[in-house]
Amino acid sequence: MTTLTRRETLAAGFGTVLLPATLSAQPVAKPAEFKIGVTTFLSGPASVFGVPSRRACEMLAEQINAAGGIAGVPIRPIFVDEGPGTDHLVGEIRRLVQSEGVHTIFQSISSGSCLACTPLSRELNKVMLLWDCGTQRIFEEARYDYAFRTQGYGTSEVLAPLLYLLKTKPNIRTLAVVNQDYAWGRDSWELWKTAMDALKPGVRVVAEMFPRFGSTDFSTEITRLLALRPDVIYSTSWGGELVTFIRQATERRLHERSTFVLPVAEASMQILGRSMPEGHIIGTRGDHWNNHPSPANPALFNGFVNAYRQKFNEYPIYPCHHMAQAVWALKAAVEKAVAAKNGAWPSDAELAAAFRGLTFPTPTSTITLREDGQGLEDQIVGLSSFNDRFPFAVPKDMMLFPGAQVSAPVGQKSTDWLKTLTPALIEQAGRPIG
Repeated sequence: MTTLTRRETLAAGFGTVLLPATLSAQPVAKPAEFKIGVTTFLSGPASVFGVPSRRACEMLAEQINAAGGIAGVPIRPIFVDEGPGTDHLVGEIRRLVQSEGVHTIFQSISSGSCLACTPLSRELNKVMLLWDCGTQRIFEEARYDYAFRTQGYGTSEVLAPLLYLLKTKPNIRTLAVVNQDYAWGRDSWELWKTAMDALKPGVRVVAEMFPRFGSTDFSTEITRLLALRPDVIYSTSWGGELVTFIRQATERRLHERSTFVLPVAEASMQILGRSMPEGHIIGTRGDHWNNHPSPANPALFNGFVNAYRQKFNEYPIYPCHHMAQAVWALKAAVEKAVAAKNGAWPSDAELAAAFRGLTFPTPTSTITLREDGQGLEDQIVGLSSFNDRFPFAVPKDMMLFPGAQVSAPVGQKSTDWLKTLTPALIEQAGRPIG
């Protein structure tokens, strides 16, 4: 007799009674609905990302269900707030699987949440899609059979803007960093500094400033930057803090002395409006700018952007696109797994197997999930500018960096790989689009 896991026993509906191995391999019944547990920030500062992503998820679920569902099964997202913290989230994910019976988890915005919760995919044997968190540590420090990231990550999202900077301003000599004082702020600076030292040795870091998370007054940092006059000011800050920093900096004309490099700026552009100065380097954690000049599927891209805008009276920001990527990846994997079983419904293990190596289309390109679970998402970087189409800054002079070109190879840690880069990559990487 084979001892079943608790999940297998509960899934078979026999409480604590153990079953022979032959019964554990019974065909999986097609569900009446496909439940997706979605963790995202619905409260706190990061709700500026979480609430739009929830809207995008709900909108896509409505559209997919109106078209017949995924493989004929309607989908139903069940949302959980990341705001209360990781201990709360760990308990909620167990509840979603064991009590709500969700078939898949979409997890999370915070890198801390992902680091704490991704091991649950192994414990629960349940597919977990990391739909927005950026930490490079997830798949570099462990292997997961049931976890996959349907987007890029910190390494590619930092390296692409750095390459753009060095291609367009090759003579920079000094740089300062102003990042939020928490894991992302510190980790993204380590990635940038490691790559910069390899690609352009000799750039002098004149200031490393990590204001308290939640700061609302950057007068001290701006005064120091005005005195130091660095060629470049690098910041991966986001949300209200980035908006406040830019507004206070431009009031004192800091932007006229230094070039800002802002890899996650896109989500703040609508709030900043005309307050964002032109000619500074901005990124969007992917390739899904609203003014993308040549998306792979223009009808699908414009359909998504316009539907979201009409429904919520604002343009989608990058977490909306990341959420959409998770939905499209799920659709592609379920259909692949069902086809592999000649129309029968897949088990959790069979569904997980369908994700490994999966290439799925997005409106702008395709994303491939590597053997280690990491998604390869292209990055588009450009200079902030204004036109008649948008009431906020969008990029011009855009360059596209293929995901495979700016991601650490399978089996290598990002910081180790970045140290091996050479200045030749500056010329080789990326291509103009538009």
